[in-house]
Amino acid sequence: MTVRQSIVFNGDLGSGKSTVSVEIAERLGMRRVSVGDLYRQMAQERQMTALQLNLHAELDQAVDGYVDQLQRDIAASGEPLVMDSRLAWHFFTDALKVHMITEPGEAARRVLLRPSGPAESYVSLEEAKAKLKERSDSERNRFLVRYGVDKARLRNYDLVCDTTRAAPAEVIAHIVDAYEGRLAADVLRDAPPLLLLDPARVYPTEDVHNLRGLWEGDFVGAVGAAGDRALEPLSIGYSGEYFFLVDGHRRLSAALQNGFTLVPGRLVAEADEPVVGGLTAAEYFTRQCRAGTVHDWEAAHKIELPLPEHALRAPDAVLAGDPVAGA
Repeated sequence: MTVRQSIVFNGDLGSGKSTVSVEIAERLGMRRVSVGDLYRQMAQERQMTALQLNLHAELDQAVDGYVDQLQRDIAASGEPLVMDSRLAWHFFTDALKVHMITEPGEAARRVLLRPSGPAESYVSLEEAKAKLKERSDSERNRFLVRYGVDKARLRNYDLVCDTTRAAPAEVIAHIVDAYEGRLAADVLRDAPPLLLLDPARVYPTEDVHNLRGLWEGDFVGAVGAAGDRALEPLSIGYSGEYFFLVDGHRRLSAALQNGFTLVPGRLVAEADEPVVGGLTAAEYFTRQCRAGTVHDWEAAHKIELPLPEHALRAPDAVLAGDPVAGA
């Protein structure tokens, strides 16, 4: 794989974009540009919070217009750089487009821990979580209306990385390896995005009791010895905010048993794209990922997976801690 000119970062608030992009720029000897810093400065100058500026920008195109032109000019310059911007992926062509995600509660916790300023401050975890979602929704709506692009669509990106449990050093090493062609080059070349997911946040779609060989010591040990980079990418579907398995339960189980915090995946389908048997990703996830499937997988691997909304609505759903009929 040919090394690309730039790396552009987009993603969830609190996903670690700043930490990771600063270190990668330093490691690769590139200049770093942060549009988030620019927006916070603009908000402070207008005596607004970051959320207020986002909402104001929905009505005043001049806010985005200035920043957009700046990004176009930088992209056209051909300078290799690291760009931290929630829309740079739309303006850059010759770049590795990285989308970073994290569990919303963890994102809120991180934001609360970092120094706050007049443009961005919260008094509680609940407020931070709610305001971060409101800001993200505002941006998504603005981008859909103004540019006709959906930042939540994973196929906009070359690499999607879940930073919920992975240490910054691990995330940085994986992204640099992908940028320099040492990690899953075939996926990045032929069928992006490459997914680097937290195995404890991927949903099963088969009953754990029907899966053979999950606990074979030789296989689990071999996976652990080789490490996550050697793992064959899992076949992954995406529906709403949920990643789910289409194929690869045995490999995912081995990754969990070895304590991996990142596993590679290949996106098979998202949202209304077809998976198998004419089912879309959303339909397949609803049909295959039931409350019992999730609970049994949790118990077998000692993890916690929040039940998806469709499973909560199912008549046979049992919440954690509730008595089971006949027990």
